Amino acid sequence: MGAEGWCLLLCLAFSGAANVAERQWQAVDVVLDCFLMEEGGHHGGFASSENMVKAVLVLRQVPVPDDGSLEGLTDFQVDTLTKDNSLITFEASVNLVQIPQAEALLHADCSGKEVTCEISRYFLQARPEATVEMAAWFITNVQVSGGGPGVSMVMKTLEDAENETVLHPTLKLPLSPQGTVRTAVEFQVTTQTPSLNFLLGSTASLHCGYSVAPGLDVTSVEWRLQHKGSGRLVYHWTMGQGQAKREGATLEPEQLLTAGDASLTLPSLTLQDEGAYICQITTSLFRAQQVIQLYIQASPKVRLSLLNAAPPATLICNVAGYYPLDVSVTWTREEQGGSPAPVSGASLSSLRQSPAGTYSISSSLTVEPGSAGATYTCQVTHVSLEEPLGVHAWVAPPVAEQKSALGVLLASILFVLTLLFLGLQRRQATSPRSPKTSRHSG
Repeated sequence: MGAEGWCLLLCLAFSGAANVAERQWQAVDVVLDCFLMEEGGHHGGFASSENMVKAVLVLRQVPVPDDGSLEGLTDFQVDTLTKDNSLITFEASVNLVQIPQAEALLHADCSGKEVTCEISRYFLQARPEATVEMAAWFITNVQVSGGGPGVSMVMKTLEDAENETVLHPTLKLPLSPQGTVRTAVEFQVTTQTPSLNFLLGSTASLHCGYSVAPGLDVTSVEWRLQHKGSGRLVYHWTMGQGQAKREGATLEPEQLLTAGDASLTLPSLTLQDEGAYICQITTSLFRAQQVIQLYIQASPKVRLSLLNAAPPATLICNVAGYYPLDVSVTWTREEQGGSPAPVSGASLSSLRQSPAGTYSISSSLTVEPGSAGATYTCQVTHVSLEEPLGVHAWVAPPVAEQKSALGVLLASILFVLTLLFLGLQRRQATSPRSPKTSRHSG
């Protein structure tokens, strides 16, 4: 069965999953379509060479949570893939490390997400004394779209004693009887959240975790910030000692050493904290990293005021303290008993920026309240708002129009009273008079 067929089988099983009361685990094969960067070695980042060939990575027997969708799922078979000599297949054992985000990789196709996978040669910082001549190392960088996890894995090739003389034609590495390059993952660095949004002044936690094979120790952890072409050190930990270069930045040493958790906490966020954070973890042999993009947001404050009451009246909508830059300001007008209608003709002021880096802008609108007055609404849309923010103001008609309307009302009342009075007089004039009686004295 090929990679596409195996993924289809997995999706069918996943779509028919049954709910289970308890969280259970099952070891499954995770298959990823990758590209092998044939030229250029590096120390933990994506390769720069454009010479890429298609490859397949099979992570063998990875423990993943089973919600009932994995029942009946069989192990991946490489026989079909290896018939194509141009397709390089890597088999990777994960017995030495943990892959905590494997379920996201397993269900990516079913969830409509894309997985980017690049494999390239990796050169050790310090070559171990008992290194097998035919051994080689590769690093795999995996990224799931849509805010999914990122994983970097360092893999060491394994010898095949039964098939030592068969080498891959281009890699010159031993092949298994099935024609695959067998490896074992010895080090991985993971982030659950490659992209984060936080409000100005809040506290951010940037996740970075790792797992190493037995016998390897973490020697240092470094967090750096890159933004707009410049970089700076945020936090550095080595040999049990941590040093914060950004005030308040912390990580938990106990979690770092016992749980493989090198997450960084940043309190009281400012706009200077925005940028790409690089979590780099170093062992005696390996170095790998993850990049977490942190975006800062500040919600706008909106105030509506009447510039002048005399015609032509002008409303000013002041939008202050927002970040990032993009903001939308629209107007609507509503008469009594009617529906809101869009209003055009508003003008924007020049952009203003505060010392803290947030932005402000004003929108002005000449209003036409009519003879009965109207309600005007200034509506602001910004990425930091879950829904648009609107402020309202009722604009009364001009005084002259009010007097004119009052005069018409009074005239109408007098006219009606006059008609009633004349009608009453006519009724009295046309009604018959009662006969008079004579009085006689006896």
